[in-house]
Amino acid sequence: MSDDKPAADVDVTKEWRATHGQKSSATRLRLFAALSWIVAIGTEIAGVVLLRQHKFDHGNLPLLIGLLVVIAVFAIAGSLMWKAANKQDPASKSEPTKFFIQNQLGAIITVLAFLPLIVLIFMDKDMDPKNKKIAGGIGVVLAAAATFIGIDFNPPSVEQYTQDMNKCAAEIKASQPTTDCSPEVADQAKDIARDSSTVAEATKDAAHPAGQDTVYWIAPEGGAKKSATPHVFHICQGVSPLRGKAVNHGSVTEAYAENATRITKQIPMEQKQCGFGASTQDKAATPAAG
Repeated sequence: MSDDKPAADVDVTKEWRATHGQKSSATRLRLFAALSWIVAIGTEIAGVVLLRQHKFDHGNLPLLIGLLVVIAVFAIAGSLMWKAANKQDPASKSEPTKFFIQNQLGAIITVLAFLPLIVLIFMDKDMDPKNKKIAGGIGVVLAAAATFIGIDFNPPSVEQYTQDMNKCAAEIKASQPTTDCSPEVADQAKDIARDSSTVAEATKDAAHPAGQDTVYWIAPEGGAKKSATPHVFHICQGVSPLRGKAVNHGSVTEAYAENATRITKQIPMEQKQCGFGASTQDKAATPAAG
């Protein structure tokens, strides 16, 4: 992944959004993570109850160690699944509190699953001192390892994915190696590249033999930055659906940024209305006439 700060020459105007499939996958992973953490905390509660019942005063050390291992296994499993979910549906850095909690929840839950039991082990005056040191030491090691695994040192973010997505789209359009096309951003980058290619093909004429990357769409209502509902973008301002409307124009990426994310389905009709293709056809017909 690239750095969080967008490069100056990269057009980062369309904010990345998780697809329906990504959201579904993230929800499923988070559910399984929550179930794993419930098992971990439930095991901790069982250990606390047994400790309070003096079950480990003069024995049962393997059982206590087993409980600590179970807590670690399920805490780590939950953290790994939670991290995988965050890759599918990350938080935004514009909400710092949510961003921190969502990305470090695995470490937080792990501490909660270990700390009370470890504290009670060391504070138990009735437990055999040797067993207390062994169980407490193992608990500290397992808690530290599981917490370390639960920490996300390089958490994904909407801003990072936005940058990567636009870089990926630029690479696809330029037929360059797609070094920035991670699985999380590739689909939406392909959408931008595909629509840009379609527009370029539809807007070719004598003055623009390679086509253009300029489209037109109904401006967001009330001066908003983006429309509340998805709009269609068109290849020129003179098409029927835009007549009498407040219209914005820009690149396909800029159209997406204002929630104009649907390319017109009437390309041939709009080409005629906009005058695209006529010059190229006339030019092709001239040699034949001669």
